[in-house]
Amino acid sequence: MAEHRLSEWLPTTKKEVELRGWETLDVILFSGDAYVDHPSFGAAVIGRAIEAAGWRVAIVPQPDWHGDFRDFKKLGRPRLFFGIAPGCMDSMVNKYTANRRLRSEDAYSPDGRHDCRPEYPTIVYTRILKQLFPDTPVVLGGIEASMRRLTHYDYWQDRLRPSILYDSGADMVLYGMGERGIVELCQLLDNGGTMADARLLPQTVHVMKDGEVPGGIGPDDIVLHSHEECLANKRAEAENYRHIEEESNKLHASRLLQRTGDKWTVVNAPYPPMTTEELDASFDFPYTRLPHPKYKGKRIPAYEMIKHSVNIHRGCFGGCAFCTISAHQGKHITSRSKESILREVKKVMELDDFKGYLSDLGGPSANMYGMGGKDKELCARCKRPSCIHPHICCNLYTNPQALLDIYHAVDALPGIKKSFIGSGVRYDLLLHRSGDDATDAATDAYTRELICRHVSGRLKVAPEHTSDEVLRLMRKPSFKQFEQFKRIFDDINRREGLRQQIIPYFISSHPGCSEADMARLALITKRLDFQLEQVQDFTPTPMTISTEMWYTGYDPYTLQPIRSAKSAEEKLAQRMFFFWYKPEERRPIERELRRIGLEHLIPELLGRHPSPPPKDPHRHDNNPHQNTGKPRGRQAKRGNVRGRHRGDR
Repeated sequence: MAEHRLSEWLPTTKKEVELRGWETLDVILFSGDAYVDHPSFGAAVIGRAIEAAGWRVAIVPQPDWHGDFRDFKKLGRPRLFFGIAPGCMDSMVNKYTANRRLRSEDAYSPDGRHDCRPEYPTIVYTRILKQLFPDTPVVLGGIEASMRRLTHYDYWQDRLRPSILYDSGADMVLYGMGERGIVELCQLLDNGGTMADARLLPQTVHVMKDGEVPGGIGPDDIVLHSHEECLANKRAEAENYRHIEEESNKLHASRLLQRTGDKWTVVNAPYPPMTTEELDASFDFPYTRLPHPKYKGKRIPAYEMIKHSVNIHRGCFGGCAFCTISAHQGKHITSRSKESILREVKKVMELDDFKGYLSDLGGPSANMYGMGGKDKELCARCKRPSCIHPHICCNLYTNPQALLDIYHAVDALPGIKKSFIGSGVRYDLLLHRSGDDATDAATDAYTRELICRHVSGRLKVAPEHTSDEVLRLMRKPSFKQFEQFKRIFDDINRREGLRQQIIPYFISSHPGCSEADMARLALITKRLDFQLEQVQDFTPTPMTISTEMWYTGYDPYTLQPIRSAKSAEEKLAQRMFFFWYKPEERRPIERELRRIGLEHLIPELLGRHPSPPPKDPHRHDNNPHQNTGKPRGRQAKRGNVRGRHRGDR
């Protein structure tokens, strides 16, 4: 692979700006992530979009927010605005587990270091810039700001927060995927427009006084319960989120307004889904596909994970209640053209360390490529947050033939030994019978090819739970479908002489889940010969329906009460059932089964007859980890308890 010149990256220093022959900049982006010039890293995508449209842009990755703020001053004042791109993951999810413990590493920082970004970089960076350059607009984007665009519950602060515009002091949020919005904003300001004029731009959020709302509050607007009402009444907060989710996923959404104090937070409706041509253009920007040379010799974990992978579509119509993908990308799928995908695969093949194996040819859900509504008029009237739950929509086109064509074209390239599917697969789509012979035949062919040719030993799927009631709240299919798919997977492996594993993901402590549900999950998965590894505690993240159920105690769609495990003790009591096979968990599990009246499960789950209950249940023995009712250090680290932020799977 040819050596790259420093000027091929977007500039990050004054010297790099001068290398391009620029004296001033139009836009300066501040990123909470290390700068990797790759289409999977948001700051790079937005920077390249601005560059491609003709403006001069620079990125300041992970600026030092201590001391004299020299990183915030080194490039001076931009002609148009500052942009804040806090990171590909929510900063708090990136830093802390569900138990609020520090993660082992920061996946988006050099060598996984934790000291390269503050908590809530959106707020910290904006306040510094407003202190140094009070008259220059600051525009927020990315996951952290997008998911905090209205009143939201913050798990790490354990309180309800207003729109992030109030806490940060920024001028505007450009929410969701931002390529079109950032270019329109640059055009508006470059043509003499002001930030007040930007209040009309789609997919933006603004704070306004009475009388400043463009056009006034009209009959098509949705006025949410105020921030103060939500503080006083959790049911009001739950009611808001039905509207927020529905309008995030509609083709023709309404404007949302929410009162906070004496001002209005105004959320303009999003842009329509991108076209294939627009999405191709975003992936065809002249990325180097490499970390900036400043990181030479350093490992950036997230880059190592995706550098040999290719994303083939955007959006997800699964509508999982705990997921932020649809709130950020929308539920309508935009698929790249085969030509664009092949161009990117060929670029991956040029990397020095590429050995012929693509680690992933996927997307938010690997097998939704090319799918969508058959009758767009029906889609335009639809409010469903999911196209496949509680049942697969009869208007959904589910033929995977176009995806098979992509696989065949990629695998035919000289130098490709194998293309793996590392993204999660929706097995409910693979099991669906559409009634159309061609579609059903293509689905069967896809299932067989996926299992025979595209699994790197382990296929990831996400049943998430075994309880039908918990799965209903999660908006996931019945566990019976997972069992059916596993039979197909095992049968194909047996007939083809393959020794592959299916790796299921599960969640504990989701709203509506009880200790009894977890005990039955442990028993059911044991019967299927699983010793679970890919598991996590539910982590409440801003702007998901599951988080609202967890915080408010109500289902936002039915307003029926929902109970959740909230204390560390309750969460540990659920999570330990994942690890029934560990000797140190046997006695705590046995005690819990007795407590909840399921002692009849002990022989099958633990593989022995139950021991007699202790004579004095209040007496502690000499084991300091027993009967304390407190979180144990060993429990807090047990197993491979992975935190997953579903907007970035």
